[in-house]
Amino acid sequence: MSSTTARQRLSRLDVRLSPYLYISPFFILFAVVGLYPLLYTAFVSVHDWHLIGGQGDFVGLKNYVDVLGQQRFGRALGNTFSIFLLSSVPQVIAAIAIAALLDANLRAKTFWRMGVLLPYVVAPVAVSLIFSKLFADQSGLVNTLLATIGIDPIGFHSDRLASHLAIATMVNFRWTGYNTLIFLAAMQAVPRDLYEAAIVDGASRWRQFWSVTVPMLRATIIFVVITSTIGGLQIFDEPRMYDTLGLGGADRQWMTMTMYLYELGWGAQKSFGRAAAVAWILFGIIIAIGLVNFLLTQRIASGDAPRRVRKGART
Repeated sequence: MSSTTARQRLSRLDVRLSPYLYISPFFILFAVVGLYPLLYTAFVSVHDWHLIGGQGDFVGLKNYVDVLGQQRFGRALGNTFSIFLLSSVPQVIAAIAIAALLDANLRAKTFWRMGVLLPYVVAPVAVSLIFSKLFADQSGLVNTLLATIGIDPIGFHSDRLASHLAIATMVNFRWTGYNTLIFLAAMQAVPRDLYEAAIVDGASRWRQFWSVTVPMLRATIIFVVITSTIGGLQIFDEPRMYDTLGLGGADRQWMTMTMYLYELGWGAQKSFGRAAAVAWILFGIIIAIGLVNFLLTQRIASGDAPRRVRKGART
């Protein structure tokens, strides 16, 4: 009797614990490579931590105050948001448009769908080196083409806004195809009955796109916007390799937050404490923007609820 009871208890325990054991590898891996570095960075940010000297005295929030008081922090923050907006917004719009074309009845669909992913496969260093030559101030291909139509050369490495446009072009070249495939997968999951009903009602292709496709892509658009926000605010490779020095320009006109973090930790200051403070400030900014996106999403969803209720009441 006791052995039977023990087996029953083990069986119930197995049923209760098995799901948690199955998903535990992810959380264990996240704790080791994600959560622990995050908490350790917070610990470093409140100490006077030198690259060579190592851990120093506890300084509290002094590193945060010092970083916020530096002029280059404000410039790096402004550059990051400028490049982010110039890249992410056109990128999402272009990805949706290209995905809609690929979702149409085209010949050699697989070829075109694989083609949009090729820029993503190219190493970011190679992309940066190629585009830095294309946007060279004097001998670049872009300025050469502009000169043929009578436009003076643009200082893509000297002018702040022009450099942001050039770097945003690199980002869009690499990531538009990747997001296109995400939108394409979502479009193919849309029930074709909805399009057939729209055709019966006399809706044009443009009307079908706005009234059927875009509403059904709402969750995917939110996902892409959030991931693009996280990646855009952490941009490093493209601006770092935009010139041979990798400092973000002579006047730091395209230095981003991650480049500023790198300069604090491994540059002249060699202060891991301040670099960790920048990392946590950037983490806070990303969390804040994520919350704003979440609130906007909830508002859009709640705004659609009355229409669904009214439609159900009519039926």
